[in-house]
Amino acid sequence: MKIEAVDFFYLSMPQVEDIGDGSQDALLVRVAAGGYVGWGECEAAPLVTIAAMICPMSHSACKPVLASVLGASLDSPADIARIHADVHQNSMDLLQADHALSGIDIALWDLLGHRYQEPVWKLLGYERAYPKTPYASMLFGDTPQETCDKVRATRERGFRVVKLGWGPYGKTTPEADRDQVLAAREGLGADGLLCVDAGTVWADDLALGEARLAALREANVYWLEEPFHTGALHVYKALATLSAPIYIAGGEGAHNEHMARHMIDYAGVGYVQIDTGRIGGITVAKRVTDYAVQRGARYINHTFTSHLALSASLQPYAGVREHHLCEYPVELKSLAYDLTSEHLLPDANGDIQTPDQPGLGIAPDVAALRNYLVDAEIVVNGQTLYKTPAL
Repeated sequence: MKIEAVDFFYLSMPQVEDIGDGSQDALLVRVAAGGYVGWGECEAAPLVTIAAMICPMSHSACKPVLASVLGASLDSPADIARIHADVHQNSMDLLQADHALSGIDIALWDLLGHRYQEPVWKLLGYERAYPKTPYASMLFGDTPQETCDKVRATRERGFRVVKLGWGPYGKTTPEADRDQVLAAREGLGADGLLCVDAGTVWADDLALGEARLAALREANVYWLEEPFHTGALHVYKALATLSAPIYIAGGEGAHNEHMARHMIDYAGVGYVQIDTGRIGGITVAKRVTDYAVQRGARYINHTFTSHLALSASLQPYAGVREHHLCEYPVELKSLAYDLTSEHLLPDANGDIQTPDQPGLGIAPDVAALRNYLVDAEIVVNGQTLYKTPAL
């Protein structure tokens, strides 16, 4: 098969708020080859990423991503690996390339799965997919009482693991943050697993992270996620040596395999959290999974968007039984929820099953997406390089 078409769809809520919620817009990717279609999603600013797909060549190592994709052969996972190598060679100076490639890669795996009538996780070499325990991923409330109420309602829905992040946490005083995490513990109950996401709020200031450890221990928090910027490996490592028994988690900011490996090797993270829509897709996420297993770190997905992205994020570690937690967003905007007609819902045991159907096992709801489609056009010197395609 030859890749005949790669289409990008910029989707957005009518109003995008200034909050840490990535489900307010989306970039959907559709790939066609040999009579088959595959779908993927990028976790990136849509218009910037579209530009990376189609921008004019700047020089020999700064070509548009599509130059390495359109017309390429696609018959096996080895072809996807070759496309990755070509993109990295031809677009190495285009810093949005891995974000753009992520959605394409996911769509390529989905397409191959439909061609061979196998779920992606089987194409990755796994014999079976193990259930994952979802943690309800949500934002802190504006007040401790709001946080307590949100967590209590989530526990009543059957979630036994909760992660709270962003919002006011880390932005004022350690005392205010203590009130927030203790309120979360009250809402969850003593037996639930509680995680906290600081959203890189302390940049690279070790003292600000260290000042919160006592309260996190008091609330019996399981992990502290992204206390610092992804590249601040030495500060991550310093906090990890002080934080026991609390694990340090991070990695969603890794946008290539090497950054993820550095988080494992040099940052002291107990959990490496990878977004398939950002790091380069399923191909790279699977390599990171294998490396995490080898190095004794736990792999976990980062997903705060659609259930298409959720399925894609589960595939790389579906067959690793011991790595059983998965991020499960519970406060999606309507765009992210409507993006698919089917959803990965907890079963009777409260677990999430990676789909056993061909490809990702989940597809976009094209009719619903028309309500969110952004009409965009990129014109250079009178030549139209991009125009929103028909869904």
